[in-house]
Amino acid sequence: MKKSCKIAVLPGDGIGPEIMKSALKVLEAISEKYGIQFEFKEALVGGAAIDETGDPLPEETLKLCKESDAILFGAVGGEKWDNLPTDKRPEKGLLRIRKELDLFANLRPAKAYNALLDSSPLKNSIIKGVDLLVLRELTGGIYFGEPRGIEEKNGERVGYNTMIYYEHEIKRIGKLAFELARSRRKKVTSVDKANVLEVSALWREVITEVHNDYADVELEHMYVDNCAMQLIRRPKDFDVIVTGNMFGDIISDEAGALTGSLGMLPSASIGERYAFYEPIHGSAPDIAGKGIANPVAMILSAAMMLEITCKLPEAARDIEEAVDKALEEGYRTTDIWSPGTKKVSTEEMTEVIINHIKQS
Repeated sequence: MKKSCKIAVLPGDGIGPEIMKSALKVLEAISEKYGIQFEFKEALVGGAAIDETGDPLPEETLKLCKESDAILFGAVGGEKWDNLPTDKRPEKGLLRIRKELDLFANLRPAKAYNALLDSSPLKNSIIKGVDLLVLRELTGGIYFGEPRGIEEKNGERVGYNTMIYYEHEIKRIGKLAFELARSRRKKVTSVDKANVLEVSALWREVITEVHNDYADVELEHMYVDNCAMQLIRRPKDFDVIVTGNMFGDIISDEAGALTGSLGMLPSASIGERYAFYEPIHGSAPDIAGKGIANPVAMILSAAMMLEITCKLPEAARDIEEAVDKALEEGYRTTDIWSPGTKKVSTEEMTEVIINHIKQS
């Protein structure tokens, strides 16, 4: 357990500031209960930073991130900034943080809560018991490969991107996948398109080599299209899914949608030195300022921070159990509300969770 943690707080845009406020309140309750000291420093990012400085990631914000033990991030983006040049839009700030801090691994857990089984688009018998983790390589692949661009050839426009992975990039994400699986159900599914793409053929080869050091963990290889189908047919069969940047972007959203609400799903992006925690949902500008945003994904992202960065797994469990209890008691924000449950505001849901933390 760390005695103190320096946290860079980047609320961002839309509902970001509201859900961030909830997460910080929860962390204050954890501080009182466990005696850990948090040093919170807030900075601009995304559209809010563009409005203030003209840059989606000001140098002051990046400097703060590099000086902190962890980064808590809300959300960025909105229609207000949609017409800006691509390299000036709010999302570029997020991409630059990932690259500058070498946050090569994105962890997205997807858990089906018993109290929310009816929110899933799948039958209860299929979704009940789902508890999987998508591990997405985050700094390589087609999103960052060169060359890339749009130009004119033979009288028409052509766009191109390069999907590229180096052996060391595949090795480090593979090792992390097997390490994570060891603390779970000891199964890794590596997702690629090795029957078509040479880069995927290398991915499969390197993951297989890494597996030689983890004989206690089961490894299966699966093509991405088949994985997308099997996540619908038999999601309980998955434990840790490891894949590249683009495939991971798609698969992680599909896995998240299985549980019924993106408002419930946290994530962590980690590297050798830095760690970054954020909910997987967007900025939802249409509900910003109305007090109805679901704070749970942001709160659970803070719980991931407690476990991974602050080395306080028991505090993380307290938060997860408090969320479970709040849901079992029928408390719901608008996005997960159904007839017969108790519709509450962002602040009210936060207070219910905090009360359970204090009572545990």
